[in-house]
Amino acid sequence: MIESVGMMSDIYELEQIRQRISERYRSDPNIRINVSLRQPKLHLNNVPVAITGVYRHIFQIEETSSGQPKRHALQYADVLTHDIELLDI
Repeated sequence: MIESVGMMSDIYELEQIRQRISERYRSDPNIRINVSLRQPKLHLNNVPVAITGVYRHIFQIEETSSGQPKRHALQYADVLTHDIELLDI
């Protein structure tokens, strides 16, 4: 029973994260972000990005830290586990 309460809490938090990102996407998609992912390997530190899409399980960003525009699909769950930190939301 306690485990199911924890799962419901995580689902609620994921929905809150998705909602905040979706609202920001509609109002001003430009944010700063920290990302530290092992798979796929992606490390961004205080990088300005544009949210280019918001979907059911992922959101898409575009960054130009290397000089060329690159798009990345990121999971809301990685925000929950703090592998992704949204600095402006």
